[in-house]
Amino acid sequence: MRVAATRAAAASSAPLLLLAAAALLLVGSASLALGAMAGHVLGGARDVPSAANSAETDSLARFAVDEHNKRENALLEFVRVVEAKEQVVAGTLHHLTLEALEAGRKKVYEAKVWVKPWLDFKELQEFRHAGDATTFTNADLGAKKGEHEPGWRDVPVHDPVVKDAADHAVKSIQARSNSIFPYELLEIIRAKAEVVEDFAKFDILMKLKRGTKEEKFKAEVHKNLEGAFVLNQMQQEHDESSSQ
Repeated sequence: MRVAATRAAAASSAPLLLLAAAALLLVGSASLALGAMAGHVLGGARDVPSAANSAETDSLARFAVDEHNKRENALLEFVRVVEAKEQVVAGTLHHLTLEALEAGRKKVYEAKVWVKPWLDFKELQEFRHAGDATTFTNADLGAKKGEHEPGWRDVPVHDPVVKDAADHAVKSIQARSNSIFPYELLEIIRAKAEVVEDFAKFDILMKLKRGTKEEKFKAEVHKNLEGAFVLNQMQQEHDESSSQ
């Protein structure tokens, strides 16, 4: 009788043990998933080249400027988005490089905006000054002689005008290419500018992607008073020459 009762008790407890084991496996799997997610978040933000010109990103950048103005009692005027990156968190953390006017002077700022679409939640996490924009704008491009020092000079690679010049160079390179894969601008490695007569010249070293292949190109782009860009010359660079 006792043996039978013991066997019956063991048999009845078996499903409970199986359920407990299954629960432990689920908890372990969830922990691994959370760990993997955390590792993904810690991996940093990823570039989103197309987002820089999107209406959504433009709206987020305006929100960042407005929130900064409210918090700091400032009077910044949003101009444009220079660069956009995204990071997966509990929602999306948007890393924005933008240009804004402060007392009539263009400056570059970096902002982080946290968005949870399903909660209609949006919050400015960070907003900081990243530097002044270069003087190569449509208004003061330097088309007038004597306003800038002669010769090439280094300019910030994140400057909007440099980015526009690089984008024009990429489009021109693509137009001359027979490849079925489009060129994508990955990085502006180095940029120089010079004012000559009635236009500005930009000497830009870029890293491009075509399919799975990454290539470096050096391009000279001219910009006139009307704001039109022209690719003057370009050549593919190799590691030996581009590292000099």
